[in-house]
Amino acid sequence: MKPCSVRRHQARDGMIRRQHATVVLLAASLVAGWVASAAADDAVESRQMVENARFSVENFALDPNMETFRDLVKKARGMLIVPQLVRAGFIIGGSGGTGVLVARDERTGAWSEPAFYTVGSASLGFQAGVDASEVVLLFMTNRGVTTLLSNNLKLGADASVALGPIGVGIGGATAGLSADVVTFSRSKGLYGGVSLEGAVIAIRETLNSAYYGKYATPVDILMRREVSNPASAALLETVTKVSNPE
Repeated sequence: MKPCSVRRHQARDGMIRRQHATVVLLAASLVAGWVASAAADDAVESRQMVENARFSVENFALDPNMETFRDLVKKARGMLIVPQLVRAGFIIGGSGGTGVLVARDERTGAWSEPAFYTVGSASLGFQAGVDASEVVLLFMTNRGVTTLLSNNLKLGADASVALGPIGVGIGGATAGLSADVVTFSRSKGLYGGVSLEGAVIAIRETLNSAYYGKYATPVDILMRREVSNPASAALLETVTKVSNPE
């Protein structure tokens, strides 16, 4: 090959390598930007979720129809607060939402920092419409709480579940409740034929990591209490006040 041809091939190869390097750098930059954007979104969502959970606890505490809730929360080992559980369907339906779980220390009675979970279910039967509800699940046994530490929990299979009685003047209706989990909801719409029986509760690892600024498991958050976020203070103050009324 003539010297001029060699130089042309070398120049072309150099240009291709530079173009390839530019594409790689651009792709890496786009991926890094997407990851950073997703992390920022998760951080905002997690903080807003904790704030909304505080409002939901206040709503349940002030609702005159939630006498049973106010009675049982004093004995609860854990509380999963879902500010908005959306249910929709026609014949076949489904529900889903994100919430935060706090657990009570057996010795001190202090509530843990929040861990993030999703709640979802599917249902079959007569149902029509859309419903957005505030939901609180009270975990009345240690078994119910520990099941959530490393595995997904299916209500009714991995832990027994019961609907909390709702109404005025029925605060003493808790004597017959022996379930691991008792559920309460405040509906903001109309819906028929939906229950949390069979719902699956799963860990939202991305929100846990975003909220605490590092990877944190439910065990780290709820049991070992190795992480904290000052933004949780208002929620924990409200939960403590509701569960330990003066």
